[in-house]
Amino acid sequence: MPLRRLAFALLCLALCGLLLWLAVRVMAPGGWTAWEVLAFLCFAGTAPWTALCAGNALVGLGILLGTRHPPAAVLPALRHARPPSGRLHTAIAVCIRNEEMAQVLPPLARLLDGLAVAGAAQHFTLWFLSDTQDPALATAEEAAIEEFRARHPRTRYRRRSRNAGFKAGNVMDFLDHHAEGAALMLCLDADSEMSAQAVLRLVGCMEADHRIAILQQLIAGRPAAAAFPRLFQFGMRAGMRAWAMGQAWWQGPDGPYWGHNALIRIEPFRRHCRLEALPDGSPILSHDQVEAVRLHAAGWKVCCLPDEAGSLEGNPPALPEFMARDLRWAAGNMQYFALLRLPGLTWMGRWQLLQAILLFLGAPLWTGVLVFAALNAANGGAVATPGGSLLALMAVTWTMLHAPKLCGYAEVLLKPGLAEAYGGRGALLRGAVAELVFTTLLDPVSILNKAMFLAALPFGARQGWAPQNRAARGISWVDAARLLWPHTLFGAAIFGLLLVAAPGALAWALPPAGGLLLAIPFCVATASPRLSDRLRRMGLAATPEERVTEALPH
Repeated sequence: MPLRRLAFALLCLALCGLLLWLAVRVMAPGGWTAWEVLAFLCFAGTAPWTALCAGNALVGLGILLGTRHPPAAVLPALRHARPPSGRLHTAIAVCIRNEEMAQVLPPLARLLDGLAVAGAAQHFTLWFLSDTQDPALATAEEAAIEEFRARHPRTRYRRRSRNAGFKAGNVMDFLDHHAEGAALMLCLDADSEMSAQAVLRLVGCMEADHRIAILQQLIAGRPAAAAFPRLFQFGMRAGMRAWAMGQAWWQGPDGPYWGHNALIRIEPFRRHCRLEALPDGSPILSHDQVEAVRLHAAGWKVCCLPDEAGSLEGNPPALPEFMARDLRWAAGNMQYFALLRLPGLTWMGRWQLLQAILLFLGAPLWTGVLVFAALNAANGGAVATPGGSLLALMAVTWTMLHAPKLCGYAEVLLKPGLAEAYGGRGALLRGAVAELVFTTLLDPVSILNKAMFLAALPFGARQGWAPQNRAARGISWVDAARLLWPHTLFGAAIFGLLLVAAPGALAWALPPAGGLLLAIPFCVATASPRLSDRLRRMGLAATPEERVTEALPH
């Protein structure tokens, strides 16, 4: 593992060096202006994350194409796993809060039915851990679960009167007071779905390696009809497979935890993952990665099974929900600054926290690159910029940032039999093009949104952890304009400045910033049932699960 980490570090340093060398070739001719210096510093700040994307993807693609059973190549326990013996009883813990139970219950019924068919139902107990506070919603929730329990008697329900500590507090309260007799806990969110085969495979791995405290399953998007999640999770599925495979190769037993669709060994988790408040008294919001690094420090393994088979989650149904989720995660991940210097963490644990910070810290830096580059062009500083070098820099940066999904698409195209699940290579390529266009329009809006939030965070801005809307819905032009007018105005200011002072730079600004001008129509269109129907009729951006679902009689 040390040699793997050294090799990966050298690869990422080389990729960073390539990015910075190309940036110097773009900005140095004609001398450095003040705006170019500022743009270069911001770009240099983004380079580590860009290189990490490419490094993980390249290593992951090599494993995906070069090994017969890729997950077993990075998870030794999978090679030694056997069908579960039944010695370890598992509590299936589903965290709910103000949820529409008609959407929550069917996937769980399928899981319990699958466990029964496999002859393993007696080794599992399903627990609903409710943080619902509204009395009327709680009454409806309890009634739905009682009806569910009539068909699935190994079901339990517990509702807290006060949701202290949010989800992490909910889980720890359950472990302290209700998990007696269970050795393992399968942690699921309200929108999670797992197959019995996937769950039994996780249990088998836990029995094969008694030092694994968390085994995190890779997660794909649940079948969705709405255009926004359909396009988003098409790329996410391809990208996460290559990313997670590469990351698991060099992180090994010091892997990540994403908070759900994971199997947890209760005893070490209860002993080491009890989270105290931050120095300012606020609770830790993004609890999952903190729990992982605590277990690393205590000598326990946190492993990733980089295979999405049988492990699904729901994705935000439209742009507003996607933006709100991003800001919740941003608020939580920025808290990690207060934890980086805590004693007792491993250096890999500190890197895990830093990596989570970099995921969002790049947003204000990319915004700075755009602003300073536009000001440089408007003040005549781009006259000496070589167009060929600028094109090379933009192409290489784009390729590195999108390397995980590009490598994921390459795997499906190159490995025999994989493309058929997508409807063939042609369908995969059409879906990939549609997804990349979607991402090109989405990224500028998402980046600016996170940048504005992070800029306001030190001054008291907060993103609450309110109940989430998970249902597909249309969005009116008025609602989209109310949400996205700052993004549109910012984009209009950038392009207006270039139109007046440097019209030759307009074409260069379109790929990284054109989505800002189209933010409002993009939001309305991707939430529209009309676009969703058109995508389905064209067979665009359909994951294997969606293709199967849409082939069923309605």
